[in-house]
Amino acid sequence: MATLTYILYILLAIGILLFMVLIHELGHYIAGRILKFKITEFSIGFGKAIFSRTNKRGEKISLRLFPLGGYCAFAGEGDESNTPQKGDFNSFAPWKRIIVFFAGVFMNFLTAILFSLILLCTYGGRDIVKVVDINEDYSSSIVLSEGDVIYEVGDQKLDIAFGVLYNDAFNYQLSQAKKFEEEANDPSVGISDYTFSMTVRHKDGSVEKVEGVRFFEIVEKNESGEDITKYTLGITLDYYVHSFGEALARCWSYAFGLAWLVLKSLWQLLTFQIAINNIGGPISTIGTIATASQANFANLLILIPMISANLAVFNLLPFPALDGSHILFTSIEWIRRKPINRKVENMIHFVGLCVLFAFVIIVDILHFVL
Repeated sequence: MATLTYILYILLAIGILLFMVLIHELGHYIAGRILKFKITEFSIGFGKAIFSRTNKRGEKISLRLFPLGGYCAFAGEGDESNTPQKGDFNSFAPWKRIIVFFAGVFMNFLTAILFSLILLCTYGGRDIVKVVDINEDYSSSIVLSEGDVIYEVGDQKLDIAFGVLYNDAFNYQLSQAKKFEEEANDPSVGISDYTFSMTVRHKDGSVEKVEGVRFFEIVEKNESGEDITKYTLGITLDYYVHSFGEALARCWSYAFGLAWLVLKSLWQLLTFQIAINNIGGPISTIGTIATASQANFANLLILIPMISANLAVFNLLPFPALDGSHILFTSIEWIRRKPINRKVENMIHFVGLCVLFAFVIIVDILHFVL
């Protein structure tokens, strides 16, 4: 039964990935239709066609075997002639082609913004937290109140992209408290004597930098029956669910923050700060979506804007075969007033596509092997 359930979540994950690809290619398609480009095929996936039909405009609509991507093919798009025929893709003005290339990325960003809005309104952004309960055992020493929304811990802003997560901020302050205890060199001074600040918004809407937040020591028994010491602030927290107005104001920065996380990860990969097996291709992405969804269905609302931002950033990179590279080549043509040799350009994109396929296969293998 558990295996069958996981298979269903795998199918759900594939459906989500196909949805993301559909959104991207739909951007190219809509822009092409608006600007009067002739579209020959709109396909989700690669390989053998599972489903295919031709509409009244002569556009072939296909669903193919391997959900590793998709494409929106335009008439004459791969033509190697430097003097394209009228109506072919390369006969249109460079600015129109740039719009078509960018439209897929735009749709992914738009999807990231929309699902960020939904996430912030329903489950919170997994960064800003709210006090939902005060432990009565420590209530006389707690300077926070139930309903306080915490935006900063110490000088660290709670933000998924441009700051830190709450647990990281908590652990940092705890490390500072332990350092404070060690440096005091006085048995009467303990971690509970260390205090720090939090920037909060109270129930009445006022924002205050609250001083005097402190740790409380608790002793619990582990599975072996041994005493272990833990530290608490004496409060229960949950992610802050934004009002619609707050979510509408923040979803833009939240989505672009996710895109920034993708760029930062790429930089860390290129500078060997993270191992290549820490990233994954389509197969490991499907596995991640399935596992996260099975653990908590709400995780989908977290993953969808992240994957949308990921696709947008990835496709905007100026790497051969990606939209960013097509935009770059077309921009050079616009500036030079003549194209780079089409045969050379097509060969560059073909090699780039082969490299990309090889890369995603390798990272998927490494992700599961290492």
